[in-house]
Formats: sequence, structure tokens, C-alpha cells
Amino acid sequence: MTAEIDVLVLGGAGVDTIVHVPELPVPFADSHMIRPGIVTRAGQSGDFVSLAAHALGLRTHHIDLIGDDHEGDLVRALHRDHGIALTAVPQPCGTKRAVNLVDPDGRRLSLYDATRWADTDRLPEETVRELAAVSRHAHVVITQPCADALPVLRASGATLSTDLHDWDGANPYHEPFALAADLVFLSAAALADPEPVMRAITERGRARVVVATAGAEGAYLLADGELSHVPAAKPPAPVVDSNGAGDAFAAAFLYGWLRGEPADRCARYGAVAGAYACTVPSTEVSSIGRAELDARVADLEPPVPVSGA
Repeated sequence: MTAEIDVLVLGGAGVDTIVHVPELPVPFADSHMIRPGIVTRAGQSGDFVSLAAHALGLRTHHIDLIGDDHEGDLVRALHRDHGIALTAVPQPCGTKRAVNLVDPDGRRLSLYDATRWADTDRLPEETVRELAAVSRHAHVVITQPCADALPVLRASGATLSTDLHDWDGANPYHEPFALAADLVFLSAAALADPEPVMRAITERGRARVVVATAGAEGAYLLADGELSHVPAAKPPAPVVDSNGAGDAFAAAFLYGWLRGEPADRCARYGAVAGAYACTVPSTEVSSIGRAELDARVADLEPPVPVSGA
């Protein structure tokens, strides 16, 4: 069948309430005066990957469980306003939501509402199969119940990617995603040394490319058995929030990946897009476009081999 979708995104649709705090952890007090205020807007991991991929010209389709509630209306409106196809599977428990505490340096602490999921929740297998059959690639967010869709996606022939976020390398919840994907992203935030975890993913699973993002320190790329360091890109404006930076990195990497670019250049795309995302206020949603991404990548240093790798 002819591919109609470049990137099928599964999971990660939801709403965040942004609360700016004086510092993290928040100092104990009876109350704090918050500026610039408290804002609720649509946009969680799957939403941000979809927005970023779409902004780069990739034909994008997002599927997730979404409630018939105010938060669900915000998610549907976000996709409608940006022209991104959305399959909203009814979710009786309600749309995923979280509270993000953001400090003056843009660091974030997310508090997720665990009541908006039930053990019986599933993405319809036939719907996933039909979408995967016309997709070049599927990016799977680690929110429930996406792990159940992994066998269907693998059988479709589409390549798979996932983002393990701040995985510690041991939590068993993340393993099905890590071992099923052809391309794995994760954050180095919970890893003193990301290399052993990155290599374990390639040794135990299907991935031949693993990327560990490290914020202002750049990222680490493991491709074809070789580990290299990807320098961070200079943000085009002051850094105000890190929310969505990893999602932007993944989407831009996929932009290069689906064009057949080598992994090191894909990583540079990711670094530039991630840096751009850090300049977008947490109360807004905005993604770098293709022309700006291509122009900025030309000025970024290539990855440097890590000694002893």
C-alpha cells in the first residue's frame, strides 16, 4: 500500500497546567505570588512530537485516548488549528492532564494525574493496524496503553521510534518500548553514565541507533556501535522553558532519518530543534520550521567520537 503518513504518533495527548515557581524544589510557604500567571493549554509529549513533525513538512497523524471533556476539547482544537490529523479514541476516564512547575531557569517538574487511565484501556487494534499499514514510521510515546500496540506496529513493517524520557535503565515499564524500537531516544537526566544503558538497548533489542539527550551539554549518539558526543546548539533567543525540547529533538531527528540522512546529521537536526524549543514560553506551542532548521544545522559542529567507545 502507498504510504499516506510519514509519522504516525501514538499516545501522549493531553493538557498541562503551567505554574511558574520561584525555584525548584518549591520553598515551603503558606502561599506564593505567581507571575506571569497560571495557564492551562493543550500539549504533552505526543502533541509536541506531532506539532514539530508537522512544522517540518512531515505528513503526521496522531492517535490516542481522549476524553469527552474540556481538556479533550483543547487537544482536539490544537490539532485542528494546526492542521494535524487526529484519531481521538473515547476515554471514559478523561483526557490526560498534568501540572508543570517551571522555575526561572526553565527547569520543569511535571505532576501527572494518574486517575485518567484504567487497566482495561486499549487503542483499537484494527484502527492501529489500518493506520500503520499506510505509515512510513511510527513514534510511540510511553504513556498507557501504547505498549499493547507494539506487536501490531512491528507486524506492519513500519519503522519504530520511542522516547524513554528519564529512564534509569532498570524500570521494567520502559523495557517493551526500548526493545521494540528501531530508534530510541532517552534523557541522560537519571543516568550518571548513559553509555552502558545505550549499549544494552542495542544488544538486547532491535535498535541500531540510540540517542541520549543531556540538555545544555548536548547529546550522545550511539550508531553502528560507535558512540559520539553531539554538541549543543546555540538557542536563537533566551532559554525560558525546557518543556518539549526532547520531543522537538526526536521530531527533527526523524525529519532527517526519513530523508535517508546519516545519523550524525539527524542528531544535529535534533540539537537545533531542541534548542529552539527551549526559547518557547511554556504557555505557548511553537516549532521550528524546515527552512530555519536547515539553515541553522549548517552552522553546527558535527558529533565528536567519544574516546574509549
